[in-house]
Amino acid sequence: MLKDQDRIFTNLYGMHDRSLKGAQARGHWDGTKDILGKGAGWIVDEMKASGLRGRGGAGFPTGLKWSFMPKESDGRPSYLVVNADESEPGTCKDREIMRHDPHTLIEGCLIASFAMQAHACYIYIRGEYIREKEALQNAIDEAYDAGLVGKNACGSGWDFDIYVAHGAGAYICGEETALLESLEGKKGMPRMKPPFPAGAGLYGCPTTVNNVESIAVVPTILRRGGAWFAGMGRPNNAGTKLFAISGHVNNPCVVEEEMSIPFKELIDKHCGGIRGGWKNLKAVIPGGSSVPCLTAEQMEDAIMDFDWLREQRSGLGTAAVIVMDQSTDMIKAIWRLSKFYKHESCGQCTPCREGTGWMMRVMERLVTGNASVDEIDMLLDVTKQVEGHTICALGDAAAWPIQGLIRNFRGEIEDRIRHKRSPIAAE
Repeated sequence: MLKDQDRIFTNLYGMHDRSLKGAQARGHWDGTKDILGKGAGWIVDEMKASGLRGRGGAGFPTGLKWSFMPKESDGRPSYLVVNADESEPGTCKDREIMRHDPHTLIEGCLIASFAMQAHACYIYIRGEYIREKEALQNAIDEAYDAGLVGKNACGSGWDFDIYVAHGAGAYICGEETALLESLEGKKGMPRMKPPFPAGAGLYGCPTTVNNVESIAVVPTILRRGGAWFAGMGRPNNAGTKLFAISGHVNNPCVVEEEMSIPFKELIDKHCGGIRGGWKNLKAVIPGGSSVPCLTAEQMEDAIMDFDWLREQRSGLGTAAVIVMDQSTDMIKAIWRLSKFYKHESCGQCTPCREGTGWMMRVMERLVTGNASVDEIDMLLDVTKQVEGHTICALGDAAAWPIQGLIRNFRGEIEDRIRHKRSPIAAE
C-alpha cells in the first residue's frame, strides 16, 4: 500500500492549485538546476537504477530506451516526443496529469530532453483533449515566463523549447511511429522498424517517444533517488503506477498506487468493492481494451503488475482496469471492442485492414447466436493470422480481446449458438 509521502502526483484530483506557484509549493521544480548539473550520464544511470518501465502499455525500461540515443551529435538535432494521445478505451490517467498536475510533465520533459541532448520537445496531445491542452499550454507559458524553460532553462545553460501539437482524434496516432508521421503533417500510418526512432525518428532525426506518465515521474525519481522508486513493487515491476478503474465498481476512479498491489486490495480500498459484492464479479480487462480479459477466478489472487498478468496471458498495458459484473454480455462487450478496432485500423497492412472487419462481422453474429459452433475455432484461427503479422500492434490489439473471450468464455458463446439466444430475447 502506497504511503502518502511516496505519492508522485500530489494533485491528481485537482483539489489544489495547479499553477506554477501551487506546483512549487508541493515540491515540484525544486533543485532542477542541480539535477541537470549532475550531467546526462548520471540522469540516465539513475533512471536505469529506478527500474521504471514505460507506462504507455509496452513496459519497456525507460532508462534503457534513453540510452539508445546518440551521445555525440552527427549534426542532426535530437528530439523528445511525449505521447499524450491517450486513445486506448478505458484509459484516462494521462488526462488527469495534464489537467491537474501539468508541471510534473513539463519538468520531466526538460530533464529527459537534457539527458538525451535534445533542445526541443513536442507533446502530441489527443484531439478530444481540449481543456487538457489549455491547462498544459497555460502551464508551459508559466514555465517560460519564470525562466524554467526556454533560453538557459532554470539557469542551467541549456536552451530548451517545448511545443504542444494537437492531434485529430485518431487512435492509430498513439502508436509511436504513426504519431511521428502525424507530427510531420502526414497521414498517421505506422512506419516499418528498423530504423527505430532513436536512429531516425521525427524529421529523420534521433527521437525518443515516451508516455506522459513515464516522463512526469522522472523529476521525483531523480530528487528522491532511483533506489527509492525501485524499492516499491516486485522486482522488475518497480515504482508507483496510476490505475484507472472503471466499470462495475461502486466508485470508479483514477488512483496512484504501488505496483504489484493485489487486485482485491486495489478495488476494496479505492473503489468501495465490486457492484453487488465480490460474488458478482464476472470478468476484468486489466490493462485497457487491447489486453485479453481474465475471469473472476483468475482475478481472485491477481497481482497488478507487468509480469504476473503476462503469466496469465493478459497484460498490465496502461493499467486501465475495466471491471465487469454478472450482468455483462461478454460476447457483446468484446464485439464492441472489435468494432472499435475495425474503425481505427489505418488500412496499411492487409491482415489488419481485412481481418478487423472480418472478425467484427463474425463477432456480430456470435452476439445473436446466429453462427455454427465450428466458427468459434475459425475465428480464433483468424485472430492468429492477424496477430504478429502487421507493422504495428493494432492487429494484436484487435486479436487479443477475442482470444481472451474464446479462451475464458467459450461456454457462453456455444450456449448462445445452441439456444439461438439473442441478448434481447435472453432478458
